[in-house]
Amino acid sequence: MPVIPVDFFTKNLSTLHATMMHRRTFLSLASAASVTSWELANSISASRSASPSSSAELEWADVQDWGIEGKGFEQTEAYFDRLPAQAKGNVPDSVWGLSKHSAGMMVRFQTDSPEIHVDFSLTSANLAMPHMPATGVSGLDLYARDESGQWKWVAVFPPKAQATIGPLVQGLPAGLREYSIYLPLYNGTERLKIGIPKGSSFQTVAPRTQKPIVFYGTSITQGACASRPGMPHPAILGRRLDIPTINLGFSGSGRMDLSLASLMGEIDAAVYVVDCLPNMTAEEVHARTLPFMHQLRASKPNVPILLVEDRSYSGGWLIGSQRERNRTSRMAFQEQFMRLREAGDEKINLLSGDSLLGDDRDDTTDGSHPSDLGFLRHANAFEPALRKLLSS
Repeated sequence: MPVIPVDFFTKNLSTLHATMMHRRTFLSLASAASVTSWELANSISASRSASPSSSAELEWADVQDWGIEGKGFEQTEAYFDRLPAQAKGNVPDSVWGLSKHSAGMMVRFQTDSPEIHVDFSLTSANLAMPHMPATGVSGLDLYARDESGQWKWVAVFPPKAQATIGPLVQGLPAGLREYSIYLPLYNGTERLKIGIPKGSSFQTVAPRTQKPIVFYGTSITQGACASRPGMPHPAILGRRLDIPTINLGFSGSGRMDLSLASLMGEIDAAVYVVDCLPNMTAEEVHARTLPFMHQLRASKPNVPILLVEDRSYSGGWLIGSQRERNRTSRMAFQEQFMRLREAGDEKINLLSGDSLLGDDRDDTTDGSHPSDLGFLRHANAFEPALRKLLSS
């Protein structure tokens, strides 16, 4: 088999990056006995010229014209914010800043187009984090309903700049189907328009009006460290249970603040999920749990609430301080849960932290934040508890 020159990939790197070339096309070229730079360039040129649509041939729809699902409040400072404008100055500064991230939001539509394009702008040029890829921090995640009505993943839009226009997916088969696009987890969305070729059908799907599940928590609830926006457990559970979800996860700042209990009480929820222990010590759990719950119950006395213990640190099987942190915070939480139950609140339930991740310890990115596998296991643990609460 002929040897490919060492500088083959280096010389053609910029050309490769500029092209959405099919992987099999590239592999066949790379393995060809007589491959040359000239032949590679010709193949790339042909692939580019075969691209179905240019931006001039597209019709655009602004998602703000029909609405984003996953927003808990309408009167926001910017359209894609997660908290209302009135929360500024009333919630911790860290929470307010993180509320500018569009975690948990998604938009739905129907089209028979063979391709879907996006005109997309972010509020920050920081597209990725050391432990989380740009596709999760700042990307767009596309799902579609199959023939049986199940949501399945289709494509992800990997951001390479703060503002960009380009194809999200191409080569779709004929037929009208429903799609959803999940928005960035750890960046703000400034603008999102959807483009399809002229002549294709496009129908907006308004946000559902049924009561949502409201998730309040930490960086894990917000989505760290999913590879893409459709993979945090609130999004997975929204698809499995076919119900809207609202993500009120705030990295490092899910601490049962009374201001958040008041805001959550403004949302007409089917279930509230309170998952703050990863950001709280045992002492804080003792001090904050009952006041937070009393504040939430003041406005929503009968809505089911799922209290969630912290996930087990992956290194806790060996590192004593991690194991002790889990043990003490859970013990404190269990005590507060029992006090609430003894006071007559029968619509609260407690989900064990031991069930959230696997015994193999292979489901986090850094020993704390779940990977996609970790989020799948979170969803598996949450699902039966939420189904029970929703049926009640």
